[in-house]
Amino acid sequence: MNRNNCKKILNGRFGGILLLYMVFISVSFISRTVLLSMSFTDVSINLFNILWSYGAGLFMDTVAFSYFMIPFVLFLTFISDRIFNSAIHKWVAYSVYFITFYVLLFNGVSEYFFWEEFGVRYNFIAVDYLIYTTEVLGNIKESYPLPLLISAILAADIALSYLVIRKNLLAVSLQSKSVKRQRIKTGLALLVLPILSFILIKNTTVEITQNRYNNELSKNGIHSLFSAFLNNELDYETFYATQSNEENFKELRTILKSENSEFLSSETFDISRQITNSGEEKRHNVVFITVESLSAEFMRFKESKKSGSTPFLDAIADSSLLFTNLYAIGTRTIYGLEAATLGAPPKPGQSVIKRPNNENMFSVGQIFKERGYHLKYIYGGYGYFDNMNNYFSNNGYEIVDRNDLKKDEITFANTWGVCDQDLFNRALTECDKSFATGKPFLNHVMTTSNHRPFTYPEGVIDIPTKTSRAGGVKYGDFAIGEFIEKARMKPWFKNTLFVIMADHCAGSAGQAELAFMEYQIPFIIYNPWLINPQQIDKLSSQIDVAPTLLGVMNWSYKTKFFGKDILKMTPEEERAFISNYQKLGFIKNDRLTILSPQQKITHYKIDPLSGEMNVSPIDEKIQNEAIIYYQSANYVYKEKLDKWDGK
Repeated sequence: MNRNNCKKILNGRFGGILLLYMVFISVSFISRTVLLSMSFTDVSINLFNILWSYGAGLFMDTVAFSYFMIPFVLFLTFISDRIFNSAIHKWVAYSVYFITFYVLLFNGVSEYFFWEEFGVRYNFIAVDYLIYTTEVLGNIKESYPLPLLISAILAADIALSYLVIRKNLLAVSLQSKSVKRQRIKTGLALLVLPILSFILIKNTTVEITQNRYNNELSKNGIHSLFSAFLNNELDYETFYATQSNEENFKELRTILKSENSEFLSSETFDISRQITNSGEEKRHNVVFITVESLSAEFMRFKESKKSGSTPFLDAIADSSLLFTNLYAIGTRTIYGLEAATLGAPPKPGQSVIKRPNNENMFSVGQIFKERGYHLKYIYGGYGYFDNMNNYFSNNGYEIVDRNDLKKDEITFANTWGVCDQDLFNRALTECDKSFATGKPFLNHVMTTSNHRPFTYPEGVIDIPTKTSRAGGVKYGDFAIGEFIEKARMKPWFKNTLFVIMADHCAGSAGQAELAFMEYQIPFIIYNPWLINPQQIDKLSSQIDVAPTLLGVMNWSYKTKFFGKDILKMTPEEERAFISNYQKLGFIKNDRLTILSPQQKITHYKIDPLSGEMNVSPIDEKIQNEAIIYYQSANYVYKEKLDKWDGK
């Protein structure tokens, strides 16, 4: 584009877009150069790699700007000349550009500090920072001279805005006349750019060099943040301690081997095994209840100050398989659902349920479906939340959520969904429907009432609605009890296992890196007609729930699970996994090993009774096992080795 054409566009209706683009790429160029200088000893100074970092970088800056400009393009396309040329709009426009310049400059400075700490563009860690705002803002205030930085950015913004006004870079554009038809043509042409970018360009498109720093420099920070929101993952091998994948899998095959299993292949990276249980397979129905935020401390077996909120669950625990030492893998519902269905350790970043390409996974649902079971995921809220409907429907389940409930089925609801009593009443109906088909069924029910604002129907329990977590817990317990009592009257009850597991605990905050005691949750398998009561105190994880259920049903099946049947676990096999987006915890014996970004590993000696944690010397065997599990689980997911391929 020659100077005259550039000037013509700048003086036209869409001149402000060009001005923003010039500022955008200028800030990005300066930022890229500063980041390069910060990692000069690590960057490949090969001429091609440097040119690629800047050339591909300009391309990615343009892609990022195509998203950034969307609201501006829409405004300029549809606003009339009368308003556009008015004096009020002139000052509104200058104010908007002043704020926009500040945002761009602030982002440039933020990227400096993010790169300083992690050596990469924005990724899921940055997304995580947006989630944990209280902790992050506190850390920023303590770590950086925030008033000075804000003032410096403001000064630069004022200088840049003064230059724009002084040089009349916007004045002529704001006085220009336009034809509506031509505005629409130009606007539509500009909007094609972000559409094509979204379809064709990924954040990894420019990763062609062998040097990680050059690849990162070729990206744009804003686009990387946008990509992190969409892809929801943190690359394990980039940020965490690693070992040889081949050696890991050799060890993993030994760890996963059990007396009743045989590997189906000698291929190192194939963990497919045949589980063989002797005797007749049981064709029980299964109602799998995932309870929102039910910490183990609420139940009687923990003997804590919060015990007493679950009278029904405490009562049936005495006639159930009760697992008293099981840990949730994460801090959100989708992590619990992921672990229970996929039987694999958590991945850093977002849950697999919210990631792309999570369809047709090797899951417990697929095993049941292969045996002719009717599968349903039943949720009292709107299942589009957290991508639950998409995940379950693409892995063999029929979806029943709030959209399917009629008005007369809803007696109480809040933002999260219908109350648990309404949910379980619909679950009863769905069980009846499945039973009527003559097929056995697996119905997975997800509760919502034990969640802020802790509202539920008045007068049902002795704690007023919207009072406390204790009320939410007790109401949820009441609803489960009512459901099972109603189910006793059904013809399918005597052949149905009720599996009750929390999705995660009520809270995981604490001064420790991972407050491990806050991850303990209850796991119950109940039906007095089918279960011999037993309390199991083995250290275990949510990833062991599916293999344990299949073991109780005496099934022989092919598996890719990392989890094991808790009932058959030897003391050497006991371990648990806990995480919080970034930190990956591994509990074994009385040790907690935590893997963190920047290849950091910390070790603690823990007391499961008091929750006390003390930094301890490295236990190389446990550390090695932690890396084997987490790195291998990520490798399996990344290479799509965890897809369902039937028998």
